Amino acid sequence: MNPITLMIIYFTILTGPVITMLSSNLFIMWIGLEMNLLALIPLMINNSNPRSTEAATKYFLTQATASMILLFSIVMNFKQMGLWTFQPETNSMILATTFISLAIKLGLAPFHSWLPEVTQGIKLKVGLILLTWQKVAPLSILLQYYELLDHKLLISSAIISVLIGAWNGLNQTQTRKIMAYSSISHMGWMVSVLPFNPSLTILNLLIYITMTTPMFMIFHTHSFTSISSMSLMWNKMPMALPMVSMILLSTGGLPPLTGFLPKWAIITELLKNNNLILATLMAMTALINLFFYTRLIYSTSLTTFPTNSNSKMYIHQNYKKTNNILSPLTIISTMMLPLTPLLL
Repeated sequence: MNPITLMIIYFTILTGPVITMLSSNLFIMWIGLEMNLLALIPLMINNSNPRSTEAATKYFLTQATASMILLFSIVMNFKQMGLWTFQPETNSMILATTFISLAIKLGLAPFHSWLPEVTQGIKLKVGLILLTWQKVAPLSILLQYYELLDHKLLISSAIISVLIGAWNGLNQTQTRKIMAYSSISHMGWMVSVLPFNPSLTILNLLIYITMTTPMFMIFHTHSFTSISSMSLMWNKMPMALPMVSMILLSTGGLPPLTGFLPKWAIITELLKNNNLILATLMAMTALINLFFYTRLIYSTSLTTFPTNSNSKMYIHQNYKKTNNILSPLTIISTMMLPLTPLLL
């Protein structure tokens, strides 16, 4: 792709959510979401193949549907109230349709089915943008208007997301689909605490992004697209084995790693607000998540899969790919738990 075109696309992807976050006008927020949506599609179909074209089509159709529902809600609110912002007097049906449109954009259950398929069909670096930066703008709208939304609706969607993200991730062999279901589960954790403590939602989002980014960097650098391809890590990059294992365990929420911090804080907040059943259910599903991350570690470091390659010692070959951001991101995503008193 032309470098100038690529620069314009990345600039649009960067500025779209920023416009949405900084605006209090619903129509401007919608424009920011549309900028983000339309800028990502050229990246998806760059070096196109049938899988990427299919993924881009699914992404466009679902996101366009969500945008249409959101714009409909905004226009109906303007017709009712004469304002470009939601108010406590806004019709509950308008607020419900707004949440549905944002849930589709975030990949929250039960509107999640597009996310694993789209993530599987695109490149790893585009998948990283889809699962991290693309979540910022819809979440910023939820953070502005969460008090007006039906809290039962939020919590119901959160429970379903956590359960589906955990159970469906169990039988996946493709790394991109595993990370997609992990994203659905993490979104459920963020939305579950939103009615009680929105600052914990922001903290969870930041930690999720810092844990997901190094994993996708490793997957992209070495083209790890499936569990079987990850089984060759021991002879491609043996020094990275403990690093990958720690990031995966941190993403699963195992103490004393960074990923334990948001889960601990969210469960504590839910218990403070007498949501005992919800907290117990989410803690149990966290164990299921931890299981399929542990399975990735097992196939990476404790097994040697059959391979057709005669050369098994790739470590002796010249390997020039380096990533300067990976080391600090790994440290942040695994060793930040002692800073918990400062963060909370």
